[in-house]
Amino acid sequence: MTASEAKQQHSSLYLEVCSQNEEPRLPLHTSIVLFLFSYCECKTFKVFLVSNKPTSSEPLRSQLPVSLDASDIQLEALPQLVKGCRLPAVLDETGSLCRAGLAVVLRHIINKTIEADPSRNDVLALLGFKKTCLKACAEVSKWTRLCEIGIPSAVEEHLRNPTDQYQQLPLSILTLERRLAEPVKVHNDDKIRRQKLQEQRQNEKNEPPESQGNLDSESKPGQVCDGLELRAALAKLSVDSVPALTTRENSEIRKVKTTDLPPLEHVFAEGLYFTLTDVVLLPCIYQYLVRACSLRTHAASTLHHLPHLLRWYSRVQEVPGVLRAAKACGILLSDTRVPTSGLPEPSAEDNPATLLLQEEGQEVTTQLPFVGGPRPTITKLKENGIESVFAPHPCPSWTLPWDSLPGAINPTEGKMSNIRAVRKMQQLNNLVAMVAELARPGYTIVDFCSGTGHVGIVLAHTLPDCQVILIENKEESLVRAQSRSTQLGLKNIGFIQANLDYFTGPFQIGVALHACGVATDMVMEHCIQAGAAFVISPCCYGFIQNAVKFKFPKSKQFEETLTYKEHMILCRFADQTAIQLPPERRLIGKQCMGLVDLDRSWAAETHGYSVRVMTMEPESCSPKNNMLVGRPPQKSGHEVIAREVEAPVHN
Repeated sequence: MTASEAKQQHSSLYLEVCSQNEEPRLPLHTSIVLFLFSYCECKTFKVFLVSNKPTSSEPLRSQLPVSLDASDIQLEALPQLVKGCRLPAVLDETGSLCRAGLAVVLRHIINKTIEADPSRNDVLALLGFKKTCLKACAEVSKWTRLCEIGIPSAVEEHLRNPTDQYQQLPLSILTLERRLAEPVKVHNDDKIRRQKLQEQRQNEKNEPPESQGNLDSESKPGQVCDGLELRAALAKLSVDSVPALTTRENSEIRKVKTTDLPPLEHVFAEGLYFTLTDVVLLPCIYQYLVRACSLRTHAASTLHHLPHLLRWYSRVQEVPGVLRAAKACGILLSDTRVPTSGLPEPSAEDNPATLLLQEEGQEVTTQLPFVGGPRPTITKLKENGIESVFAPHPCPSWTLPWDSLPGAINPTEGKMSNIRAVRKMQQLNNLVAMVAELARPGYTIVDFCSGTGHVGIVLAHTLPDCQVILIENKEESLVRAQSRSTQLGLKNIGFIQANLDYFTGPFQIGVALHACGVATDMVMEHCIQAGAAFVISPCCYGFIQNAVKFKFPKSKQFEETLTYKEHMILCRFADQTAIQLPPERRLIGKQCMGLVDLDRSWAAETHGYSVRVMTMEPESCSPKNNMLVGRPPQKSGHEVIAREVEAPVHN
């Protein structure tokens, strides 16, 4: 495909269609994408509705925007990159870059809308402060996980089980209610809080607030409240320019300490302003409330626990364009008839925070901080027969032929210093040597947390008989990697912008260079689930902590010896390996690195893996110079790859 042909084509957006009682239905994540599509009035994608059985989308037309040009497609007919990802997904014009997952696809739709029409400031505002709304991946951000996965999944579960009588509120809904009840912290909120204090004092004197006209003038019919927060939020959404503040607070207000100013209340999900998070939540809460209202005998007994959520639900409908976009997608907000007043107040015993603790089975306890250094922990492990052991490097002097490689592959061609570039080449020597020994023609190799593609691009060039896929959450890095690949003319490479969980395709080898914190554990888990070998260089041990999927220590041997806090001591001191530190401290840091990775390797060995922890050569190539090489258990009928590593040979 030529560059001119690519420009004339649209990216392809793939949305899932499921079935219920033999009838086609739009799952929530598809409804959310269509709602944003309608709100943005986006026309830059060709849309495909994906079903796993022969069906027509005609019965769903009432839930699709009239202007949407959608085609039906079967699951088996999807492009290979899309087939390896969870939907929704977008495939770019070249067919080599796939964006997958709800938050990633939604942010891409926003960016493409702004690119087509830079005047759409209302759409740009959806990305929030510094354009970071839902940018953090769900594996590490509890907020992204709640909005992108938790709440949609909980509502889908209710929709699939019509006999559910709503005796218990979903944990994710309670979590959102508690979040909406918390005070808002926004950038540079001091002035708004002082205005709020001034209005409060003027109202106490029964005087009209002098600053009321600074943000908005008249209340709209049906507006939920006329508080300063809501007026500020709606003023920002106004298509008309908001008048600049012409008056300052009086001297008495200016003297009030920031800590004594009144807190700001939530207007929308992330604070004062309407963002992408509200777009995600609205179709979910609409469906949830529709179900709640259909069970009339139980509606009041459950909804009175959610006063802040109901208030948010009404406020969202004040946003210009929301009612239009919702109606175009068959979301009839006015038909829910949800009571926002007159509901009994929840008692202290059943407020959302208490209910949340009950649902989670948690107890409120005060834990004393753990005090101590790494030596007592290392000694405790040694007394139990646990010491860090590093396997010998099988090919310490092997190197890629850097002088004969194309310039776009060499790190020295990038924006890093010469010293750093040399170290990067040394790191790549180590990873490529290990991967090349494990690889066979036809294998798929996945470069997780690929960044700008230093590892994946070298592998694609070095192993032309293998397919290499780069997976990265940051769009800027992946686009740069794609540009480098195009410059090299590589045909055996693909790119996926997604959280790791959204990649579901088969592969034989997973690789990651300096996967930070629990990213190493996520890559290992993904490889183990796929039965794939792995070559991983961990990094940022200090960021390791218990997560949704992982509890530390991971192995039985470490768990029987160390507490969680003792294990965290190892992780914190494992980061103390910088060259500037005294040799003795660096030696302890290296020991801690070895112990943390030994725990990881033993956990993988319970799945039948053979794992070795080794040090990159030369050791000076990085302060984080550990490397985990794991081979899956042998399978009958498959090629055995669990033999000793030898120095790879390349022509």
